[in-house]
Amino acid sequence: MKLYNSLTRRKEEFVPVVEGQVSMYNCGPTVYNFIHVGNARPLVVFDTLRRFFIYRGYDVKFVVNFTDIDDKLINKANEENITVKEVADRYIAAFKEDAQGLNIYDYNTVHPKATDYISQMVQFIAELEKKGAAYAVDGNVYFSIESAKDYGKLSKKNIDELQSGARIEVNEDKRNPLDFVLWKKEKPGEPSWDSPWGKGRPGWHIECSVMAKVLLGETIDIHSGGEDLQFPHHENEIAQSETLSGKPFANYWLHNGMLFVDNQKMSKSLGNFFTIKEIHQEYDLEVLRFFLLSAHYRSPINFSREVMDQNKNGLERLYNAKKHLEYCLERAGKKDSELDKEFALKVDSFRDSFIASMEDDLNTADAVASVFDLVKFTNSEVDETTGYKETEYALNTLMELAKVLGILSKQDELPDDEIIKLIEERTAARANKDFKRSDEIRDILKERGIILEDTKDGVKWKRA
Repeated sequence: MKLYNSLTRRKEEFVPVVEGQVSMYNCGPTVYNFIHVGNARPLVVFDTLRRFFIYRGYDVKFVVNFTDIDDKLINKANEENITVKEVADRYIAAFKEDAQGLNIYDYNTVHPKATDYISQMVQFIAELEKKGAAYAVDGNVYFSIESAKDYGKLSKKNIDELQSGARIEVNEDKRNPLDFVLWKKEKPGEPSWDSPWGKGRPGWHIECSVMAKVLLGETIDIHSGGEDLQFPHHENEIAQSETLSGKPFANYWLHNGMLFVDNQKMSKSLGNFFTIKEIHQEYDLEVLRFFLLSAHYRSPINFSREVMDQNKNGLERLYNAKKHLEYCLERAGKKDSELDKEFALKVDSFRDSFIASMEDDLNTADAVASVFDLVKFTNSEVDETTGYKETEYALNTLMELAKVLGILSKQDELPDDEIIKLIEERTAARANKDFKRSDEIRDILKERGIILEDTKDGVKWKRA
């Protein structure tokens, strides 16, 4: 598999640190509010990468953290006169609800909270201080970027230019304007923890370095996130981690492109800022996941109702294809017949195309196109007269690829006895040419949220 490494600015063949295993760290949300559509993109994209690695036989450990101590949480707690922990707990619970809707909340994904790793952060900072890479000033501790090798190598920032810009806001405590805080001195009314430098709390950048090291090791395979995190967050993670260990922090850095809303940058002032919960009022979140996979992850993507409606229709096509195959499978003939080789080879060609796209830097757009090609084939070639083995093979392949994308996992609720009876009564009415009653039943079922479809294979239904 080839991945575009932001560190080298080129596609590289993926070679894991440990054969057969993949360690992945993705910067998660700061839990002071509901996550928005822009937050969802890296979560969906890199969950899909996790799924594909598993599909290809790797043992994957995936970490997505919660930043549960930060100025934003403190401000929110003060506004509402509650504790920071209460703020964090509320929005972690909200995240889990959204994540389940997006099909990204998997029990194999580790979700550490920053506050559970304070002691390890203190130890990490103390070791940097011993190496002369960090220094304390009146209870605050700063990382000295002059101790880091190749600072700016990820973001390709010029240090001289950065220093000139940083001097606009001079902090007299810092030796260098680009030095960044590792430990913040306690302020009245803020949560704090003991440390060798006095009570305080960690800076933002130190959190991810420590949790990645503790949970995944000193050198991890993949670190991912939105492209807006390249500088300063990911750059500073590299500086402090590699200065301490003397080893590469991550071998592959992956960053997704920006998300725009109606071709504009998402902003509350423009009125185009949407949380996942707001989107969920209008669309099933599976549609949002499908939309976020419709473009290559490194490309910008534009969110709009028109595009969401298109993806809703596209996802419905896939669900209809799934139901078509399930319907045909129930009515298929002999189960002990041999699978037709030509049929299997044709189905395999769609799988091969899907895999090739995914292995080319996670090209989900082309992978989704391969799934639609498979559906087009099965819609034209499979009916209730098709052999059991062929129908089963086509259905299993569709669901195999859908699982990698994290879609088609929802099951329709079974209609209650009354709905079943109404469908049977309508079938009998049509057979007796009682079309008035047939139409009446169709209208009744429509009111119950059941849409009927009369096909050459019989009556099919779906929920509105």
